[in-house]
Amino acid sequence: MPAAASKDTVEVAASLVGVTKVFGGTVAVSDVSIELRAGEVLALLGENGAGKSTCVKVLAGVHRPDMGSIVIGGQQRRFSSPLEAQHAGVAVMHQHPGLFPDLSIAENLFIGQTGASWKLDHGSMQAEAARLLKTVGLDADVSQPLGKLRTSEQQLVEVARALSLDARVLIMDEPTAALSQREVERLFAVVGSLRQRGVAMMFVGHRMDEIYRVSDRIAVLRDGRLVGTELTADLSRERAIQMMVGRALDGLYPRHTSAPGSVVLKVDGLSRSSTFDDISFELKAGEILGFGGLVGSGRTEIARVLFGIDRPTAGSIAVDGRVVYFSSASEAMEQGIAYVSEDRIGQSLVMDFSILNNASLTVLDKATRGGMMSRSKELRLAEPFLNRLRLRFSSYEQPVTSLSGGNQQKVVVSKWLATNPRILILDEPTQGIDVQAKADVHAMMADLASQGMAIILISSELPELLGMSDRMIVLREGHISGRFERDEATQEKVIAAATDAIVQKIDGEVVAKPVHTGIEHIELSSHQSPLKRIFARREFGLVAAMLAVIVPISILNIRMLSGSNLSALAMDAGLLMIVAVAQMLVLITRSIDLSVAAIIGLAAYGAASTLHAHPEIGVIGGLLLACAIGLVAGTVNGVIITYGRVPAIVVTLGTMSVFRGLNSIWAGGTQVSADQVPQAWLDMTSANILGVPAIILIAVATLLIAGYVLRYTSLGRELYAIGSNPEGARLIGIPARPRILLAFAAAGLLAGFDGALWASRYATVDARVAYGFELTVIAAVVVGGVAVRGGSGTVLGVAAGALLLLVINNGLTLVRVDPLWLQGVYGLVILIAIGIDAYVARRAARGGAHS
Repeated sequence: MPAAASKDTVEVAASLVGVTKVFGGTVAVSDVSIELRAGEVLALLGENGAGKSTCVKVLAGVHRPDMGSIVIGGQQRRFSSPLEAQHAGVAVMHQHPGLFPDLSIAENLFIGQTGASWKLDHGSMQAEAARLLKTVGLDADVSQPLGKLRTSEQQLVEVARALSLDARVLIMDEPTAALSQREVERLFAVVGSLRQRGVAMMFVGHRMDEIYRVSDRIAVLRDGRLVGTELTADLSRERAIQMMVGRALDGLYPRHTSAPGSVVLKVDGLSRSSTFDDISFELKAGEILGFGGLVGSGRTEIARVLFGIDRPTAGSIAVDGRVVYFSSASEAMEQGIAYVSEDRIGQSLVMDFSILNNASLTVLDKATRGGMMSRSKELRLAEPFLNRLRLRFSSYEQPVTSLSGGNQQKVVVSKWLATNPRILILDEPTQGIDVQAKADVHAMMADLASQGMAIILISSELPELLGMSDRMIVLREGHISGRFERDEATQEKVIAAATDAIVQKIDGEVVAKPVHTGIEHIELSSHQSPLKRIFARREFGLVAAMLAVIVPISILNIRMLSGSNLSALAMDAGLLMIVAVAQMLVLITRSIDLSVAAIIGLAAYGAASTLHAHPEIGVIGGLLLACAIGLVAGTVNGVIITYGRVPAIVVTLGTMSVFRGLNSIWAGGTQVSADQVPQAWLDMTSANILGVPAIILIAVATLLIAGYVLRYTSLGRELYAIGSNPEGARLIGIPARPRILLAFAAAGLLAGFDGALWASRYATVDARVAYGFELTVIAAVVVGGVAVRGGSGTVLGVAAGALLLLVINNGLTLVRVDPLWLQGVYGLVILIAIGIDAYVARRAARGGAHS
């Protein structure tokens, strides 16, 4: 344990002074004062809901205190955003990493720190990112998407991001929750070096072993108030727990007394390619079997096979002596197996649902009356288990998002207990929950085991495994490396089996002594040959799909490759590509714009009719008018969506009709023909420059500009970040609403510009211009690889997607497919194209994961 310096000799780098924060009518923290001293680690303890996260977010600039003040470096500060806190030298490692899976590792380290830059230096960022990753013990290709890393590796990236800020104050909120023992050791080594550099640190966690090992002082919160702050050396664990819960806590690891019954689960030679091999064990009724090992050793993978989520490649599973084969989780549930996943937020809860709805998800068939959900039946099924786990809540209709992590986990466990399982698999059941919630879960496990339930416990916390397990299996690299009975299992033996390393004691705690540098080595696709990297790109699938259409149709009709057809096809593609990029701008932020085609129509008719009435404004005037119409329309969409907080699909569905209506009123049933506008207006797109139609050159220039902005400017990367992880973007201070507003304004501007080109290209314009075109635009963007969920996609992919759709349409027309069948065949070919693209993308992902 580090030695704490006296208060008189240490600089106070940051502090909360009498801070109170109220949400609605709920007081989150009241009159809390905490000091963070240079070169020290202050541990912040408390149950879930005690106010720890609120203190973290106040210091980080996410929340503003209602009373009290923040003092940094002796000066009182009032942060209006996380970005201001970062500029003041405060870095935060959040409990759920505020990272962006679709951005590169290097971009994740520096996103939000570059300011308004029009030329990001990716080379310098990648070099510095590689250095920072080496510091935290992670060897990875920093140009690869962060999403290719495991959760624990992403947590190390979060550590590196905090280091990249060169902060004077570092706040670590549950930093070890997803880390293996080796990674925890590396993190603590980094903490030690930061202590030597005089960085003031706050460590928020629930693992008492880690708290007592890393901290100099401990501050305890209870019910939003500071109970006290003491030197770690002077505060016993029993006293710390009593301060947290308000009373002595007996039986953290209660033992059940029932004797094991008959074998209910027998696993023999179970294997799954590339994850685990030759796993054999028996599980008896009334027994708790612990699975130990490092993260990635195969523990969770075995659980997923036992629950029917994944298929084994060899071996057998027998329940009550009868061999069973699970093709789905529902079949495992029919055999009385339940699985509580380690990822409660991503896999176990529907965060927008109420407590009751979540707790009854697994028994919906029993919670209905006459085919309709019955609240009384839901309560009868779920309430006993929620009460057993002592859930803290105000109403069963309360959204599960409003609960603390510990209470969320209780809802997850009760959901599976409602199925009355005979075999319960618990994967990290107490990860990230407080000591009282842990005690409740442990008491529940002991009670269930005493009633005859067979339990598999997967945990990264050795004290929990040793305290709760009747027997233990230890895994290393997908193989069983040790088996221990309760009375023979020790920390030394388990760590040695899990790591194949010599163990040592540090401040009384047993840890693994690394037999090498401790740096995890991950080889990603940067080591692939250039040819393989080309084949791995999503765009390659689109090109393959185009060839699959062009070749057979060219054989049937040689006109497919004629100069006139290709020229017309290219000009149509230019128009579609520009508006597809406009749609891409909003899609990457997790929004959608259904009004782009209506904006095209309004801008096209507005520009053409004004040129007809006032030819003196010229081509430039017509272009500017069309762009202005588009800009105003896009800005209207953006303002309602961002500041009115109305879903984008609702807003743009409404404005689509509004813009169409305005266009109809403006046109009044008339049209503008080619002989009513200046010839220069028509020449704008039909003229050839070096043999290439001008519209194609305009489209290429537009795509290049959009591609540059999205790839090389801080604004473009922030748009991707917002779509990839909206909450993460907020936590690091990216101004999401102004950025989304800007995306809609830019999309409107491009749609208006496209309307002017449309009017020039097709000459005759009326109120029905681009009618129904929005579906083609959305199809082009999605086929081009832009994820509807936001955060990913390239301009090149969108261009390829637009071209593919037009090639399909053109080809089907040339082979004279009946118009009645055209849309059906068109849709079928699109699905095939998406299938080819998805196959290539999956191969690329597997290549990155296994290389």
